[in-house]
Amino acid sequence: MMRQFLPYVVLHSTGADVVVADNGSNDGSTDMLRREFPAVRIVQLDRNYGFAEGYNQALDALVRQYRAEGLTLPEYYVLLNSDVETTPDWLCVLTDFMDLHLDVAACQPKLRCQWNKGAFEYAGACGGYIDAFGYPYCRGRLMRVVEDDYGQYDYLCDKDRMEGKMAVYDCLWATGACLMIRRKDWEESGGLDGRFFAHQEEIDLCWRLRSRGRRVVCLTQSMVYHQGGGTLPQGNPHKDFLNFRNNLLLLYKNLPAESLNKIMFIRFWLDALASLQFLLVGQFGSFAAVWRARAEFRRMRKEFETDRQENLGKALVSPVPEQSDISLLWRYYVKGVRRFSDLGV
Repeated sequence: MMRQFLPYVVLHSTGADVVVADNGSNDGSTDMLRREFPAVRIVQLDRNYGFAEGYNQALDALVRQYRAEGLTLPEYYVLLNSDVETTPDWLCVLTDFMDLHLDVAACQPKLRCQWNKGAFEYAGACGGYIDAFGYPYCRGRLMRVVEDDYGQYDYLCDKDRMEGKMAVYDCLWATGACLMIRRKDWEESGGLDGRFFAHQEEIDLCWRLRSRGRRVVCLTQSMVYHQGGGTLPQGNPHKDFLNFRNNLLLLYKNLPAESLNKIMFIRFWLDALASLQFLLVGQFGSFAAVWRARAEFRRMRKEFETDRQENLGKALVSPVPEQSDISLLWRYYVKGVRRFSDLGV
């Protein structure tokens, strides 16, 4: 993936410092990088800290490097997966927008699928949201159904289309596959929650930012292609475990007090239904993963009490408007809705 995608990043990121964080690999990747990409800075970690804490550790190390070299710290970080193919101007569109909109803490480009370039990509599509019960979805992706991108979300109205004014969407979360964030907001929010390890940690970060009055947006004028599933593919029981556990942690950390108990009660039965579905189709590892995730959430819940109180204490926007009051599962499975534009949100 480094050989395939890093050349695009270097070519299309003029003016940026391109950094590869090595999360404890043992396959000779860093030796290859030094030989073939000598201009790329490497931050080498001593072990695999996971997606979330790996970024925390890498950025802390990068700040130490900058200070030791007497360099000015960057105003923005871009968290970029190793399986992303960038395009010309992808970065300057994000940077120019952030420069002009100081109320925006984080943003993402539009994500298309790298192996099916006419379609949105699952992990971020055109900006992320969650429903009333904490299920994430995107403009361009509901559940596992990903829409083809024919420009349906590129403009807010016909007038904008005629003027070439591409859409900017406020969203609840920007994808961790390609997330630009102000360094100041990163530091003040505490970065990603390393206890998530991987999956939905960017939703937690963006929800914290959004509840504190900061904006998160998707800029359709910028586009990258994401391969996706390079580490844990869909249907992997460990991926299911992380998604179910982290979604519960996400809700516990960020839901307002008046809705927490009700939603957690409903989620118990929805998770039970999900586990039954896994059982009926013979996915026994995923069936077990749901209950293992719930048990792990109960074990970890106490250590998140302080974080929850901090989040509620700092909240200026509650509930955040980008958390819809619909049930995604009802719209998807009962009403047959398959496109974001048909959700009615």
